[in-house]
Amino acid sequence: MQDITPNFEDADGFYEQLLDAHNGLDEGASALLNATLILVMANHIGDARALRDCIQAAKEARQL
Repeated sequence: MQDITPNFEDADGFYEQLLDAHNGLDEGASALLNATLILVMANHIGDARALRDCIQAAKEARQL
């Protein structure tokens, strides 16, 4: 199970960058940016078990 406690070096800075990246995009382009970002991050992580755990943690966090 992945730890979903905040572990950001600069959470506010990351969130600001993420919002800036979406600025001016329509819904479809915003969804494509999110999908691309997920795939880039998944490639960076690389470990299949860690990725599976992240997916499960996200599904469980959504139910909180």
